[in-house]
Amino acid sequence: MRIPATIGAALLLGATLLPVPAHAFPATSRTTVINYLKSITGTSIVSGQHNKEPASSPGQYTAQVNAVTGQWPGLWGGDMMFRADDVNNRQRVVDQALTEWRNGSLVALTWHACSPTVGRTCEFEGGVKTQISATQFQQIVTGGTALNTTWRSRMAEVVPYLRQLRDAGVPVLWRPFHEMNETWNWWGGRSGANGGAKIYQQMKDYFDSQGLTNLIWVWNVQDNPAGGWSSYYPGAAYVDVVSLDAWYKSYPSTADYQQIQSIAAGKPIAIAEMGKVPNAALLTSQTRWAYFMIWSEQLRANNTNAEIQAAYFHPRVLNQGEVRLG
Repeated sequence: MRIPATIGAALLLGATLLPVPAHAFPATSRTTVINYLKSITGTSIVSGQHNKEPASSPGQYTAQVNAVTGQWPGLWGGDMMFRADDVNNRQRVVDQALTEWRNGSLVALTWHACSPTVGRTCEFEGGVKTQISATQFQQIVTGGTALNTTWRSRMAEVVPYLRQLRDAGVPVLWRPFHEMNETWNWWGGRSGANGGAKIYQQMKDYFDSQGLTNLIWVWNVQDNPAGGWSSYYPGAAYVDVVSLDAWYKSYPSTADYQQIQSIAAGKPIAIAEMGKVPNAALLTSQTRWAYFMIWSEQLRANNTNAEIQAAYFHPRVLNQGEVRLG
């Protein structure tokens, strides 16, 4: 969005601008969104804001963006959650996704799933962030085992919520098993065909069998300096968007950017999590990112108002009202 210099000066003094009028998105297909992300690659990038727990307030961090900038992000992010209170409020998350889509923002969902070795709801520590043995993991991905049966029941619980979005014509940037090159989570740190790639493939096959034709499959790694990210890749047939979480450093390095592009092989790429809003140097040097997503509380904890405003009013950044699907 281009703004006059006089208005830009006002922004630096803490003023905000009226948002561009939202354009409600009609019911559409996943292909429309994928093609849109391809079409803006190299020229523009969609602003995004994640909204973590509680699920009872699934738009709280997006509202913080608006409070600082007067704008709404072009991409809303939410989570299927893990704690009992939040799992019980999944409908609130879906309702927010519907609202955001109808307001003219793209929709992204991730899932901090509880390990099948613990209860169907759990705490982050010891439930999502937990270690399981290689044997247990293989049982999870092997049909007929008790752990596989448990895992399939957990996936089945999510299906009706995603179907609501399908039935409303809302494509979802679906990012399961994120940061699979990390070991903090129960699914991570397992390279090769029988590791993280396999459980990702199995979820896609299962969700496809359930008719979830609205999902845009986003594969994700963290900017771990160990590299070798392609060893976790489930294959081009299973992925629509290749994404990176930037946590080891504020912004992806040139090498990170190149590695992600190499894996993507022409598919759209994105920064799915980051704590610092993109600065002008990043936005003008790494132009092929299709969207960025600021992580929840990091918006205010890790950025000044001026930094947030500068990102949201950068000429390359597309906010709600500027994302046009047709």
